Parts: sequence; structure tokens; C-alpha cells
Amino acid sequence: MEKRIFLFDGKAKQLYTTDDPSLVVILYKDDVSAYNGIKKSSIQNKGILNNKISEIIYKTLEENGIKTHFVKRLDDRAQLCKKISVFPLEFIVRNVIAGSLARRLDMEEGFRPCNTIFEICLKSDFLNDPLINEHHAVALNIISYEELQKIYHFSIKTNQIVTKLFDDAGIDVIDMKLEFGYDEEHNLLLADEISPDTARFWDKETKNKLDRDRFKRDMGKIEESYFEILKRLTT
Repeated sequence: MEKRIFLFDGKAKQLYTTDDPSLVVILYKDDVSAYNGIKKSSIQNKGILNNKISEIIYKTLEENGIKTHFVKRLDDRAQLCKKISVFPLEFIVRNVIAGSLARRLDMEEGFRPCNTIFEICLKSDFLNDPLINEHHAVALNIISYEELQKIYHFSIKTNQIVTKLFDDAGIDVIDMKLEFGYDEEHNLLLADEISPDTARFWDKETKNKLDRDRFKRDMGKIEESYFEILKRLTT
């Protein structure tokens, strides 16, 4: 599959057309950012590692009945994916209190609540990706209540599958950001990526952070932590 016209340059990925109008090539970059692009850098091999980690996760999801945009990994940095129209929303699934939620609720990071917490953010750099609820999303004519119920169902199942995959690798899934959209045949699919860039992963025993928080909090050893995830998922 040949990549053709450059479409989009995101914070961590680039998007290209292919000779099939229903498919795109997603290229994973080494760029890393935080706080809506205020903090930026480049981490050697990050794109390669995220590409391979996301491939493992999405293949596992597909095998367990979750429909995704992923078709196949083309090389170290590129994936072939279905072209989809993505909702301008991030659906955050939280198993453990961490990050912004800990600050907002003045709770200790690492506390595991009795329930799984679901949040929605409006994808808007101008508005700093504000936290909204389902009624706001419907009022903005972005999505319907029926579509939200389907997405919650997919999110719950996705969380269960990914948590089991990582639990077997000795890693806790703290939280993750999910994106959804429709392909050209109007199938609702999981999009984007699930990787240490979009989820929090902690070692089950040491609670050592193995994700982008290492960059956000100047903890160092970012490439090594991403590589540790890939190693555990492939051994």
C-alpha cells in the first residue's frame, strides 16, 4: 500500500492518503508534548515503540470483538488504518485516581475507587480541551445519546480487555483516552491509538510509571519505560 498525499500533522502522528480512498497511512513520530503543546521535545524511538505497542493492543481488541480502525502495521513507524470521521471528543476511562483527576478532587494519586470513572473532553486546543458531560456533547450537536451509550459499552469492554492484557504483563492500567468515529460504511470504530502516550501504565509491584508522565514530570528514562512495556507484551 503506497502512501500518497500528506493530510495532517498532529502532535505525535502524521496522516497520509493511500491508493485506496477508504484507507490511510498513520506515521508515528518521535515528537512528544504535554499541556496542550506548551512543553515539547523528541524522544528517540518513541514513534517506533508506540506503533508496535498500539498494534499489539488493537490486534488483541479485534480478536475479542472490538471493531477498530487498525488494519495492519506496515513498518516500524507506519500503520495502515481505515479512514474514519472521528468525533471531536476524548473518552477517558479511569481505573485509578491519577493526574488531573487527583488535583481536581484533591485526592491521593494511586487511590483505586470502587467504580470505573468515565469522563469526556472536548477536543479543542483553543478551549484547552475542557471537561464536559454527555449533555454538553449532545447540545453541541457532536453526538447523540444513543451513540454515547454505544461508546460507553465499547469503552467498558475495551477497558476490560486492555486491563487483562497488561495485568498478564505485570502492569496496571491506570487510565486511558479513547477516540471513536465512523468509517465510510458507517461502522462505529475505535480510532487513534492506545499507547504510553495516551494511557497511564504503572508497574504492578513498584508502581513505577511507564508512560508519558515521565516526560510531563521530568522523570527521565522515557524511552526505556516505553521499551519495557513492549518487552513485557511480547515475552
